[in-house]
Amino acid sequence: MNNSNFLPRKDVEFLQWATNFLVVLLKILSRIGFPDSVYGILNERVDIFSNKLRIADAPETRTKATVQEKNEARKSLESYLRQAIGEYLTRNHLVTDADRDNLGLPIRKTTHTPAPVATTIPWVQVVINLIRHLRFDFGGSEGSKAKPAGQHGMELAARIGDEKPANVHELTHSYFDTHTPLTIDFEEEDRGKTFWYAVRWENTRGEKGPWSEIQSAKIP
Repeated sequence: MNNSNFLPRKDVEFLQWATNFLVVLLKILSRIGFPDSVYGILNERVDIFSNKLRIADAPETRTKATVQEKNEARKSLESYLRQAIGEYLTRNHLVTDADRDNLGLPIRKTTHTPAPVATTIPWVQVVINLIRHLRFDFGGSEGSKAKPAGQHGMELAARIGDEKPANVHELTHSYFDTHTPLTIDFEEEDRGKTFWYAVRWENTRGEKGPWSEIQSAKIP
């Protein structure tokens, strides 16, 4: 795929995209040789995410726990979607450009445009101007909103806790944005806690650059 971040960021839009993807895929399943078993797993994970999203969005059932369950369900669905698309659709000659368009997938380019893997780390400035909200302005250099050539966006890995994580692998939550700023909202009970994070670039082929040092910010 030309664009590794083609999935909608907002949960409702992502669910609509995934639902349409399954409807279209079912119609061409046999023609393109897509496994029924993989389709079944995708369908099951879409149903799980849909239910978790409904619970997390309802005022009477929205809690930190239900939001976390919804986020984990989306993460599971996204991971399996990308794996299935990469294995059965990306280089499948039976999948036409019209199929890709109907599925909501990027059209593959016929020419290769090299995209370098980043060797630098993003410049980041944390802006605190709202409660329960952190804003991360980022760019290729201090004060600049421009990304390095070939970079699609910035990934931010994070966790909330009292002690500084020993390494980046302990930062278990991931956020991504293609344009500055990246914004993160928190629950009321998170106020005053420490938000540990590290950042790196991701190019247009999904290849990652080096992580920054682990930094911290207080959740307002």
